[in-house]
Amino acid sequence: MMGDMYDDEHDDVPSERPSDPSTAARDKSDELRMHSQLAAVFEGPRKFQAAIRGDFDGDVARELQRAMARLEKSKAPDAPVILPAGIELAAKTLRMGDDLDLAPDDYHIHRRPGEAMIARWIKGEAVEIFYQRLQAHYDAAAEGVFEDHLQTAWKSDVRADAMIEALRKTKVVMAERYLRDLIAKHKLFVLSTQTADEIDILHLAEHLMGVSAAEVVGAASAPPDAPTQRDRAWYFRLFSLRGMDGDIERMCFFTYLQKTDDTFDLG
Repeated sequence: MMGDMYDDEHDDVPSERPSDPSTAARDKSDELRMHSQLAAVFEGPRKFQAAIRGDFDGDVARELQRAMARLEKSKAPDAPVILPAGIELAAKTLRMGDDLDLAPDDYHIHRRPGEAMIARWIKGEAVEIFYQRLQAHYDAAAEGVFEDHLQTAWKSDVRADAMIEALRKTKVVMAERYLRDLIAKHKLFVLSTQTADEIDILHLAEHLMGVSAAEVVGAASAPPDAPTQRDRAWYFRLFSLRGMDGDIERMCFFTYLQKTDDTFDLG
């Protein structure tokens, strides 16, 4: 169910298995990177005791949603960098949590039946911790791939062997992928997005966040006991905005979730 996820900065993963080991390794690395981002963004309640707060006013949530949509249209055509026309809005969006006196690091949620919007702002030292965790998640995921391959090495899959060897040679520094040094040096504002037509809400809530699905999407929208795959499937979109506010490094994560079936009145 997580397989439909992609990063809008890159082409979708090909449906057929690539024959070139370098291409296969790049695809696998992108997959690991996306899952590492999910883990780093949502692990706060489980890892750092960040609170789940249902205090996000609906009008403010929709204002943030519109801001992210406008910023997405303000990016350079070939990079996730916000063009000059969008800089004022980007800076305002990164400061919104402070302006509204919303607790940093926590997850501020606005819920409707079959829909949830989540905002999280981090700044300063918390940004450094985020990048450390992001890299740690990627490194652990890559090591898991290598260990799994060793367990099945007896199958003697030449293409898989070549892909693993290429992946071992692929050095991924997540802060570089997020343009962190360029943001600080040139005072850039950067926005990337990650989308899944279907994400498992139980995986997101219970595994990544360490909370019940009801705490994230509300009791009425949470999967029932013994849920089907359809019960667990939600549309997911994550916006990751980064930039500098003077000497303060800031990030804002905005997540939109919607139940994938049509049993809820979303009008």
